[in-house]
Amino acid sequence: MASSLLFLLISLLFIQSSGDLQQHNEEGHISVMISDKGLDFAKDLLIDKAIASIVMSQLPEIEKSVQVPLVGKAKVVLSEITIKDIQINSSTVETGDSGIVVVVSGATANLNMNWRYSCSSWLVPIGISDSGTATVKVKDLEVGLTVNLRNQGGTLKLILLDCGCNVGDISIKLNGGAAWLYQVLVDAFEGNIASSVEEAISKKIKEGISTLDNLLQSLPQTISIDQTAVLNVSFVDNPVLSNSSIEVEINGLFIGTNKVLVPRSSLNGLETSTSCGGSPKMIKISIHEDVFNSASSVYFTADSMQWILDELPDQNLLNTAEWRFIVPQLFKQYPNDDMNLNISVSSAPVIQVTNQDIKATINLDIIIDVLESGQVIPVACISVDISASFAAEIIGNNVTGKLKLIKFSTNLKWSKIGKLHMQLIQSLTSSVLKTVIIPYLNSQLKRGIELPILDGFAVSNARIAYAQPWIEVCSDVSFSGDSYLMLLPASVS
Repeated sequence: MASSLLFLLISLLFIQSSGDLQQHNEEGHISVMISDKGLDFAKDLLIDKAIASIVMSQLPEIEKSVQVPLVGKAKVVLSEITIKDIQINSSTVETGDSGIVVVVSGATANLNMNWRYSCSSWLVPIGISDSGTATVKVKDLEVGLTVNLRNQGGTLKLILLDCGCNVGDISIKLNGGAAWLYQVLVDAFEGNIASSVEEAISKKIKEGISTLDNLLQSLPQTISIDQTAVLNVSFVDNPVLSNSSIEVEINGLFIGTNKVLVPRSSLNGLETSTSCGGSPKMIKISIHEDVFNSASSVYFTADSMQWILDELPDQNLLNTAEWRFIVPQLFKQYPNDDMNLNISVSSAPVIQVTNQDIKATINLDIIIDVLESGQVIPVACISVDISASFAAEIIGNNVTGKLKLIKFSTNLKWSKIGKLHMQLIQSLTSSVLKTVIIPYLNSQLKRGIELPILDGFAVSNARIAYAQPWIEVCSDVSFSGDSYLMLLPASVS
């Protein structure tokens, strides 16, 4: 009955992506822990799907010849044996060293079927026959299975360790037919009906495991962010099954789109905290600061952290006339010429997760360009060292947030227009940072980093906590679609 009771648990909750990467002997930079609350959510969801896939399934036809007192030899056939509905009394899921154990107990199933018989004897040489319908109630249905998950080349392999199904009791209600027929059905066919139900459910379990194993194996291992970067979401090591949770590790590092993946530094000895605090949540996703730093490195290496600033809230600032009192030499050499600011990050920004928030150190070079007679003339370069904090938040299924300026310093790197009054430049830089650069960076940060959640699922009531060097997202999960569940087999043949 439970063809997908928890088999899709990990694939339901993890990210979908594209690529072909393998990792060995590495530690994960993203950890996903599914609590007992999350396991129960997945179990209940998948039981509903399993029931839907079994209902209206037909069992094989059953035929027997029996000797009936005073009637003779009767050939009885049961056909179109159809499972009409299933009700679950209780179900449990447990995890541990032995694997993932799912038990469904006290279930009932209602079946419809057709019957027909023909018989003859020396008393009735011409023979008699009859047909009709019957209903069957299967009681105390028990289903148990044990599966395990193993890492296989960066994907998860689902392994069936044990499964079984047992029918406790059967009651039959005959519509029409001779009086003797009921007893024949009870005595001769009850065991066959029970065996057919058990075999059909066992077959469904094996089909479900095979389908879900193929699905897990087919989950790609990278997610494309843009033309510059992809996120490596291959699984690392085997899932850890405790008595109340499942934890998996994902590589989680950004790499360039044209780069070959190479081993990264190990995170041995670094552990995430075990509690989210507050009311229990279904999942906890822990993201190491190295994830953010790998993104920083990839985009810096790809020269993606530079832009030309040719518009300001006060557009007059981009004309040398406005600078005549700040930098007289600039106005003297280039009177009333327009300007732009060529801004580039001079080194990969450094991200550090503390116990309170996320800190960022950003080093910028701002080159002042004069636009004269169709030429772009660099005249000075100012280095700006920025310290900022980042307040993370969850928007949709993304970790995003807002950058806040803490402090900055400016230094003259080089100049073709003589010395500059750095105190005046500091004031001007402050205005540019607060009105242009920080808002621009925040607009880019709105894209965020996608949490490892499949399409059709969404985080809800999420909380963010900081545990150096990890940022932790503790959340419940809501189901809003059926994309991956639709891949499960829909009927028993």
